[in-house]
Amino acid sequence: MIARAWAAIGRAPMYRVVLCALAVLAGASFVASAVGWLYYSPAELAALLGVVVVVTVGASRLAARVWRAESHNESSLITALLLFFILKPGLEAGDLIAAVVGAAVAGLSKFVLAWRGRHLFNPAAVGAFVVTATGIGASYWWVGSSVLVWAVIPVAPVVVIRLRQELLASVALLVGLVVYMVSAITWGSGALEALQTAVASTALIFFAAFMVTEPLTLPPRRWQRMTVAVVTGALFAAPIPLGVLSMSPQLALLVGNVIGFAFGQRRAIRLTLRETRRSADGTVEMIFDAATPIRFRAGQAIELHTPGVGLGSRGGSRRVFSLVSAPSDGHEVRVAFVLPEHPSAAKRQLVSMKPGDEIRATGVAGDFVPPSDDQPVVMLAAGIGVTPFISWLREARAQGHRQDAVLVWAARDPESAHFREELAELGARVILVSRTAPSQLHPRETWAGPIRLDGERVADILPDLSQRDAYISGTPHFVTNLRRGLTSRAHRVHTDAFAGY
Repeated sequence: MIARAWAAIGRAPMYRVVLCALAVLAGASFVASAVGWLYYSPAELAALLGVVVVVTVGASRLAARVWRAESHNESSLITALLLFFILKPGLEAGDLIAAVVGAAVAGLSKFVLAWRGRHLFNPAAVGAFVVTATGIGASYWWVGSSVLVWAVIPVAPVVVIRLRQELLASVALLVGLVVYMVSAITWGSGALEALQTAVASTALIFFAAFMVTEPLTLPPRRWQRMTVAVVTGALFAAPIPLGVLSMSPQLALLVGNVIGFAFGQRRAIRLTLRETRRSADGTVEMIFDAATPIRFRAGQAIELHTPGVGLGSRGGSRRVFSLVSAPSDGHEVRVAFVLPEHPSAAKRQLVSMKPGDEIRATGVAGDFVPPSDDQPVVMLAAGIGVTPFISWLREARAQGHRQDAVLVWAARDPESAHFREELAELGARVILVSRTAPSQLHPRETWAGPIRLDGERVADILPDLSQRDAYISGTPHFVTNLRRGLTSRAHRVHTDAFAGY
């Protein structure tokens, strides 16, 4: 039951999950207010919520028109809800003015504080920082109350798991707890009291789950993200005086955003469709030309923003695909996906594109990259999960790098498998697993039969499995099951799960 629930969350659009989680917290805050558990009245909460939603969405749409860009409604609503939990609720003119200013700054910051089409800072943090720094109002972070923490605790893991940032959020949370406790104990608090206060009376959990994990401001590699997590977690809890200012959650996050920007792709990624290829197995491969070469490593993924996809559409407008192309391919950018019988709006929009149409990518990230040493590897893929390995093999050939690598590929129908011919051209050693045997095998192909891939079967296929690093790519179910069986059999195991959309 739990595994099915996590699988369902994994298939849901990332922004939709975050938006729903924040909506649940907003609902919980109104309930707590109505029964008298919160200091703020339902009217004060409603006033703040109405202002930040209307102004944030309005400012984003206005800025999008001025800059001739597309406004992402889900992103704007998420920003508005984050501000709802950060700014001070109230019916007084000063509180409402502060909400208007914070929301307007947040909505505009995505376009004004941007570098080559990529926004630099978390918009909600920028809005809260400007309100506080100018003295117009204050950021209260009232979501960290001892009442709402009981709603935040069960919701936060859902968001973190869907964003696949469990380690990032955990590190930020742990560092924040340690720094806060050390500071509190230094000032005379007991250890247990300090821990209880950090968990139940600060917004640290909310900060780590909803703010630090914001996708567009994170750097692409895991070690870089850990750097951001350590810095933001420490600054969140550190009582550092800064003259007229003082360290605050929003300032801590802005510092982390600067670090993330320094590490990441610092330019807009604009792609022009060159060609679309379709195969009988339902695979669609799209080949784009990038305005400038993209900086990435083989095996990483790209997030495409499909224009014209509405807020209520299933799947949302942003899709993440593993790059089939290699860094050495220059301006060429290739992605591939399976087109189901009832595709999402984003996929329908993608396959309707004509050569010459343009699309924007919002970032490249991922740690599913080839090993830096000559350790022998086995690459295990199910269906479209083979895409990052195509990138690996293309880059290895371009660099003249020879590594002891074998691909074990579970394909429904090897006769129509989209990348089979390209794998043969790359000279890859491939072991096919399928219900039926292919009519003809390429020189470096073998057929393992209609077996079900698990740890024991892979060990039978590869007697030297214990000497190899195993890299697994495919659906969460495929990856989870195979990882369990290989943990004790392979040298090391690395995974890359995706929902498949």
